[in-house]
Order: sequence, then structure tokens, then C-alpha cells
Amino acid sequence: MTHAAKILHHAKRIIMSAAAIACTSMSQAQTTAYTGWPADYGGVMLQGFYWDGFGDAQWTRLAAQAADFAPYFSLVWLPQSGNCGGTSMGYDDLYWFNNYNSSFGTEAELRQLIGTFREAGIGAIADVVINHRCNVSNWVDFPRETYQGETYELVSTDICANDDGGDTQAWATANGYSLSSANDTGEGWSGMRDLDHSSANVQRCVHAYLHFLLNDLGYAGFRYDMVKGYAALYTNIYNTQAQPAFSVGECWDGTTTIRNWIDGTGKTSAAFDFQFRYTVRNAINQSNWAMLGRQNDGNWPLVSNNYESGAYRQWAVTFVENHDTEYRSAKAQQDPIRCDTLAANAYMLAMPGTPCVFLKHWKAYKHELARMIQARQLCGITNTSTVSTMRSAEGYYAACVTGTKGALVVWVGNQDNAAATLTGYTCLTSGYHYSYWTNDAALLSAWQTVPEPTFAEDSVERRDITIYLLDPGWSSVYFYAWDGNRYIEDSWPGERINATVTIGGQRYYYRTFSVADEEGYTMNIIFNKGSNAGQTVDITGIDSDRYYEIASTTNKYTVRDITATAAVTAARAGVSAAAPAYDLAGRRVSRRADAVAAIRRGVYVVQGRKVAVR
Repeated sequence: MTHAAKILHHAKRIIMSAAAIACTSMSQAQTTAYTGWPADYGGVMLQGFYWDGFGDAQWTRLAAQAADFAPYFSLVWLPQSGNCGGTSMGYDDLYWFNNYNSSFGTEAELRQLIGTFREAGIGAIADVVINHRCNVSNWVDFPRETYQGETYELVSTDICANDDGGDTQAWATANGYSLSSANDTGEGWSGMRDLDHSSANVQRCVHAYLHFLLNDLGYAGFRYDMVKGYAALYTNIYNTQAQPAFSVGECWDGTTTIRNWIDGTGKTSAAFDFQFRYTVRNAINQSNWAMLGRQNDGNWPLVSNNYESGAYRQWAVTFVENHDTEYRSAKAQQDPIRCDTLAANAYMLAMPGTPCVFLKHWKAYKHELARMIQARQLCGITNTSTVSTMRSAEGYYAACVTGTKGALVVWVGNQDNAAATLTGYTCLTSGYHYSYWTNDAALLSAWQTVPEPTFAEDSVERRDITIYLLDPGWSSVYFYAWDGNRYIEDSWPGERINATVTIGGQRYYYRTFSVADEEGYTMNIIFNKGSNAGQTVDITGIDSDRYYEIASTTNKYTVRDITATAAVTAARAGVSAAAPAYDLAGRRVSRRADAVAAIRRGVYVVQGRKVAVR
């Protein structure tokens, strides 16, 4: 039997078993075909986390921002929320039912978050990891869990026969276990056990798991992880049974493969438009805006007019950065957008498809991004809106998108001749390398009544604490900070520090932390060389700027607080490495002067002086 024939055979068997265990809703006649993403949808999604962003993605912290999110985001994608047996981003999923005390908070906090979002009109999107699963104590065992009086447990025969290229089979045979007789129906992954989705027991557990996420925890829909790991027909079966309001798959591949996957799901799921992301990244990183109107490695984005005449826009979730593509460390640079983050988002938020904004971008530019989303809403741009190119050159690109309420022109790149070219148009909002325009009088009038974005978070008093470390001569220096039981922005080993300043002829590494301006607030820090390398003792009780040097190397390094002398030297020299930077309109763009270059090119004011970043 060929591989394709096996998949068809498995599909027939699964459809029969799915029908046998389908919920009551499945027995009801459907008047219209179920689709995993609504047509003419005008919402915008937020990816509510980033890699190792355990502090910012705490359930309580996200819940506190519901009022800030609600006017702009109708969906927030959360990290996989089950317990994984330790500190984890959730992609080594372990518990599906009985343990939801995760690295992001407790189950009670998760339920409160989802409920708070729902009350604010925001749907929570669950990260569903069912391609693979972690084991409890050996190579092939899984948790035994009980939900609504039923016991759910995957067993060794639910593991694909060819898992880990045969290594799992060898271990199982040597230890008296059996695997499935069926091979993987998609790409293999050696990190954990790949599940055999042709197994009736896997289907039963997944169906119950999805029911739990939707109807017990209250999620609105799913983001399916690593969908290339199993045949698309299984997503069709799971979604048809579960009926999530929203479903999007991570099919990381070329456009044709993504389209075929969407078709394979019976259009019961959308997919991330990876070629949209690559097209934007290439245009920005290569300083050639005309590339926005071209193929990327022979691939058009799903939302492009040039791909199936835009027929797949409804099922396209666009993005410009996510937790896997962003710059994470010197060892994991991925393929990030290196500049013009705002212009990238401006282009995305004007285009058809459903845009997904990255949390780091929202944190850095929420006022600007909110204004873009307001313009999108004003014009009624949806996931099926039409788009046409107006201008295309190496230095700039302009497109007109027609929404249900009117047209919006987005101009990205050099702005020098935008106004002269767009005769009769008025600018709605603009910034470095982007602007939005319209020539609709009714829209212009309505725009005057759209309120400037305000955020409850802005009213929370915060202050900066800058920590300095006299150069210890290490090949790499990391700062790991926390307060109470929370990470401050980064999990262990923290952020690799490249920013330095010379004080009194000596080099210091430094980092500025934004903390709550509360009476009695203190934070803690550890200086280290990276994971599994040397580190200092815990340095606690920090309530203001501090200067340290390494004092000894016995066991863990000890430190000496040299603030009294170093701070005086820095003050006399007029050194303020952590001075904020402002754009020429007087808006603060960075808490630290050294971070400006990482944001975007332009002219800024730092400590009363103009600084050009090229």
C-alpha cells in the first residue's frame, strides 16, 4: 500500500470512529459549510507572548491589560497553557486535562484571564500542540488523566511506528513495549514522541482535549502547532467535530504547500501567511520596497492578487514577526526584521487577511499601532478586502486597499514625494517610513472624531533602575533579574548584555529595567556567563541604580557594591548611559539611548543633542 493510500485508508477509519464519538452538535444539520475562519472578518489578533517572555505573558499581567487590548484586538493568542513538568514555553506539552498550573500562572488565573477577555469582547486563542507529546518517566509513557468521569491516557501504541527514525522502536522493543503499526503521516520531529493520529485512542483523547479547551476553559479557537507533522485531514476531522470559531495552523512552508494544507483541512482552518512575512522582511532588510510587489523565492503571499486571485485571503493570517522568527540571542538569531518595525506593521495592518501583531512590537509601539488599527477599522478593511498597487520603486511602495467603508492608501519607505503623488488625499497618520491616506470626505470627517489612543497602563507609575557591572573580562555577560517570584522580561540566563559605557576610564556593562514605582519596591539580579556557566550569588534588595564589580571567584562569584564611588565619577563626567531618546516630535522612543539603533533609522534627541541613526 502506498503512503497516500495508507493516509486514505486511515482517513476512512478515522471518519467512522469520529462519527461514533461525535458530540450532539455534530448530529445537527448544518445549513452552511463550516469554515475555520469567518469571511469578511475585520478583527486583528495579538500574539500575547514571545520566546522566554514569561514575565510579560503571565496570565495576571495579560488580564490587567484587557481594557487596553479590547479596542484594537478581537483575538489574543496565548501560549500553550497546560503544565509541562517545569519551566516551559509549552511546546513540550505534558498534561491536557488535569494540571493547568504552568509557567504563566495558575489554572484559576488562566480561567479568570479567559473570562476577563470574553467580557471585554476578546477571544482567547489556545496554542494546541498535538503533533507530539512529552512523556512522564520513560520513553513511551504518558499521563493518565480523568475528565468528566472519563479516563484519558495515550499509550505506546499511539506513537508512530517510525518515530525518531526508528530509535523509539528500538527502545520500545528492548523494554517490552509496542508502537503503532502505522508510520507518521507528516514530517517527523525527534524532540518528543510523534502521535499516530490514525489511532482511535489518539482521536478520542484529542476530541476530548479540544472540547475541554473550548467548552470548559472557554477558549474561542485554536492555533495548531506544527501542522506539517500530521496529515491535514486530521485537522479537518478535529475541527469539524469541535467547531472552533477560529482555527489557524502553523504550516511553515511555501505558498502552494500552505494552500494545499488549507484545502486538506476542508477549509476548516486558516494558516499563517509565511510568504507575506518573508516578503516584508526581505523588502526591509534589503532596503528595496519594490519587493513588496514581487514573489519571494517563487512564492506569492496568500493575500496577494497574484496568488489564486486572492482567493485564499479569508484563510490567511498575516504577521511580520513571531516567537520563532525574532532575534532571540547571538546563538539563535533566526531571521529577524532588522529595522523599520513600524513600517512593517503599517503595511500589514492595511492589507487584507487577518493581521497578527507581535507582543514585543505592541509593547514598544502601542500608540502608533493602535492608530493604524483605528484607521483599518475606519475604512472597514477585512480579510477579504481588495488591494491594488499604486506606486512601486526601490525607495517606496504604495497600495490602495478597499474596505467596506472606504479606501485606505498605505505608503511605506521614503515619504518625500508621498504628498505630491497622492494629490487629493489627506494623511490620517504617519511615522518613520510609513503613512496612511484617504480621499474620502466622509472618512476624513469620521477620523476627526476617532479618539487618540489612551492606555490604562500609561497611568501606572514606573521608573527606571540601571544596573552597571565593571567589565569582568568574560567572553559573554548576562543579566538575569527578577522581583518577587517573577522574571523581569527574560528567563534564565537573562539577556546577553552588549551595551557598555566608559566611566573614569573603565568599561561597564549595563542594562536599564523599567519597574513599578511603588514604595518599598526592590529587585534582584544575577550576573552570569550564560546557561551552565559561571554566575554570581543572588544580589537582592536593589531599589535604585547600582554599580558592581566581581569580588571573588570562590564557588559562585561574589560581588562588591561600588555605587558610592562609581556614581560620583559618572556624575562628574556627565555620563548617563540610560538617558531616554526622543524623536523630533518630542515623543520618547526608547528608555535607553543605546537602544535607539535597534529600533529604526532617523534623527533623535538624547540629552539635548541630536543623534543620527543610519
